[in-house]
Amino acid sequence: MGTDTLRTDAADGADPAAERRREQRGWYFYDWACSVYSTSVLTVFLGPYLTSVAESAADADGYVHPLGIPVRAGSFFAYSVSLSVIVAVLVMPLVGAAADRSGRKKPLLAAAAYTGAAATTAMFFLDGDRYLLGGLLLVVANAAQSVAMMLYNSYLPQIAPPEERDAVSSRGWAFGYAAGSLVLIVNLVLYTGHDSFGLSESAAVRICLASAGLWWGAFALIPLRRLRDRRAAAREAALPGFRQLAATVRDMRRRPLTLAFLLAYLVYNDGIQTVISQASVYGSEELDLGQSTLIVAVLLVQVLAVVGALALGRLARRYGAKRTILGSLVAWTVTLAAGYFLPAGAPGWFFVLAAGIGLVLGGSQALSRSLFSHLVPPGKEAEYFSAYELSDRGMSWLGPLLFGLTYQLTGSYRDAIISLVAFFVIGFVLLARVPVRRAIGDAGNPVPERI
Repeated sequence: MGTDTLRTDAADGADPAAERRREQRGWYFYDWACSVYSTSVLTVFLGPYLTSVAESAADADGYVHPLGIPVRAGSFFAYSVSLSVIVAVLVMPLVGAAADRSGRKKPLLAAAAYTGAAATTAMFFLDGDRYLLGGLLLVVANAAQSVAMMLYNSYLPQIAPPEERDAVSSRGWAFGYAAGSLVLIVNLVLYTGHDSFGLSESAAVRICLASAGLWWGAFALIPLRRLRDRRAAAREAALPGFRQLAATVRDMRRRPLTLAFLLAYLVYNDGIQTVISQASVYGSEELDLGQSTLIVAVLLVQVLAVVGALALGRLARRYGAKRTILGSLVAWTVTLAAGYFLPAGAPGWFFVLAAGIGLVLGGSQALSRSLFSHLVPPGKEAEYFSAYELSDRGMSWLGPLLFGLTYQLTGSYRDAIISLVAFFVIGFVLLARVPVRRAIGDAGNPVPERI
């Protein structure tokens, strides 16, 4: 899936550049469609709400018993997120192999997107003590989103030549944050004014959850109309499922420095993803903050993530991407340590914490992807980035699991949040040991003056 695809797959009689721009504009809109799920559902509303539903179903000791297993109600959301990632890891290689074999990504993208959108819309029915329904819908929606994102990302090498990829990827990322911010503002109006709309607080939350699914499904129509399937290359059709993943890993083992960077990324990114998914639970359950405060905090994160990404990008041009990422990991550690000491019932300090997260969130992830792109051997961009996405999702079950186990053992969300520091410390040590200039050379790429 290189630049040759861009030339050979242009529509007959169409201007290739115009056709490419049309696909790119359609591609941006999938981020616009699905990011509302990540922001409104996973980050803001579902964690505190599902926890409250589980607590209403709990026994006198505060435990629920899914499949007969005793689980502290406050850990149920974290465990559900962890399970959803495990499901995604099992499904992604199979879907990825089917897409490569058939060359028909678009029907698979549609199936994953609308499975996730339907599960999210069905969260409207999550009330009373239906915690098992909530856990099931979360697992389905989150796994479907992971599969859809893998397919969505795999279009990038097909719709943008190397010189355009950074700009195209950044625009898609910006579309996602813009949609998340816009819908959160509407959610904030609905939630804070639910009485004036004749709604209970629970009904307002369920409408916010379901509306994210409707938004996802409606705007997914745009990329599904504009993106085109490409004919599968013969060599990509040979290996099914996990055999393709195993072949990619074997190839990576011949480039141990690339693999070493990927391991470091997997560790610290797991910490990042866990903070994103569990911050609202920490704010509501440990700090006694209301839903409106949490929505405003997430809005602050959304806005400052863009600012932080631009700022860290400037720092990377001056000091190099590796040093800048290492600095961001130090900032993550300091932010979490500060979060441990936040006083309950003090939204102002929680906003300061949100600002700290926002300033390092976008930049640390964007620079990690950029740095990894230098470590990919020429001609293997799609294969390696598929493994990158799979590995990203594949490790991000461990953080929620640690968060949930720590709370289950200690009964303290403060202990649970501080336990995540381990991911940033270990990730820092692993990344610091990677000689990135030598890794870039070993991958067969020119070494930038500053990296």
